[in-house]
Amino acid sequence: MSPEANAPLSGGALTRSRILDAAAALMTSVGLTHTTTKQIAKKAGCSEATLYKHFRNKEEIFVRVLHERVPQFSDALAQLPDRAGDERGPAGLLEEVVLAALRFYRESFPIAASLFASPELLATHRRRLDELGAMGPHNASGQLAAYLTAEQKLGRISATADPYAAANLLIGACFHRAFLDLFFDGEAPTGALRPEREEEFAAETVRALLGGLAPSGDA
Repeated sequence: MSPEANAPLSGGALTRSRILDAAAALMTSVGLTHTTTKQIAKKAGCSEATLYKHFRNKEEIFVRVLHERVPQFSDALAQLPDRAGDERGPAGLLEEVVLAALRFYRESFPIAASLFASPELLATHRRRLDELGAMGPHNASGQLAAYLTAEQKLGRISATADPYAAANLLIGACFHRAFLDLFFDGEAPTGALRPEREEEFAAETVRALLGGLAPSGDA
């Protein structure tokens, strides 16, 4: 990493970073719908006019928070297709994906939940994703399926398996586990979360998935 990458932020870059930090804190605590640009600016220690020099509206701030302040699931997925054939094998790589997905969904759920209470806000968010060229949620299964397809061509996954179905199963499991983690908030009844540790959850989920994807004759 270059020395510039480690240099402290200053000027406009520092202000922009503070705005995103403030927005992430507010959107997590009170929700997207109840967060205003005025509140964000106040928490960031700047004026609304300054905020609008960096972002066009609240929706753009929201998208940037998801991409710059939430653990990056998309980064883990984007690298996958080029790692087909890796000596670690599909299991090791998919466990990385599961852990990244869990952390992303846990962080983004509280921020994004209010989107679904407002059809108008959700429609606006979809438009902003298109305008900003940002990836939508459907890209996760597509990228994961692309990796599984590449492994399928190498003979490391059953030729009869449907990569998209397998991708949806894995992502769905992560989504559900993150939901349960947030729902119970550390007070889950005994046996409600199995396995309990996220690393063990990743390993066992991938093991179950690959058991159905193994080429004929493989364990």
